[in-house]
Formats: sequence, structure tokens, C-alpha cells
Amino acid sequence: MMKNHALLRRMPVLLALASLVLAVVLLLPALFGKETALQISAARQGITVPDGFYVYQRLNAEGIHIKSITPDKNTLVIKFDSQEQSTAAEKVLRRLLPEGFDIAQLEHSSEWISRISPRKQSIG
Repeated sequence: MMKNHALLRRMPVLLALASLVLAVVLLLPALFGKETALQISAARQGITVPDGFYVYQRLNAEGIHIKSITPDKNTLVIKFDSQEQSTAAEKVLRRLLPEGFDIAQLEHSSEWISRISPRKQSIG
């Protein structure tokens, strides 16, 4: 009877601990996941990077989901939820854009890791 009473008193603590462990296991991949992105840049002087809205419309018409499009200096960085989406977008963009553009696959850590990292991370 004494052992059952002691176990019942510890049950909420054990359940809380088990819940915490389960939450950490489930959220860990999301916290340390990689983002995939494409970087479009001009291969030579005098060529301007394509308009982000145009690129969005064309990829969306092909059924490719875009997480974000960001102009960065003389490049356009397009982020995707998955490597499959990024690879499909690269194929479409190579077909769509005229010669003179470099399209590179980028893979980097999630944004929150970049914010807390003591060393500056860059892409491209």
C-alpha cells in the first residue's frame, strides 16, 4: 500500500518528464533542420536579376511552393520547404531564364541558428 501511494505521488512528475522528452524528440529535427534555397545571379555585367514576382508566378504555375524570395545585392535568393521543391525549381528556372544567369543550390541552417551563432554565416 505504501509503495502504491509513493508511486501515485510521483506520477505527475513522471508524466511531465515523459512529455518533455517526447516534445524534445519531436521538435529536434525542426530546430536543427536545413533550409534549401536557390541563388540566381547574373553571370556577366549588364544583366539584371529577374523580377522576384515574375519568378514566383512562373514557379507557382508549375506547382512549386516557395517559402520566400529575397533580393540580395545583385542576386535573388529563393527559399523552399524541401530539397525536392528546390531541385524542381532549378530545372524550371534553367528552362525559363535566358543564358547569362547562374543558378546555384544553397543549403544552410535554419534562421534561428544564424541569429544565435557567434560567427557570421553567409550564403553564396
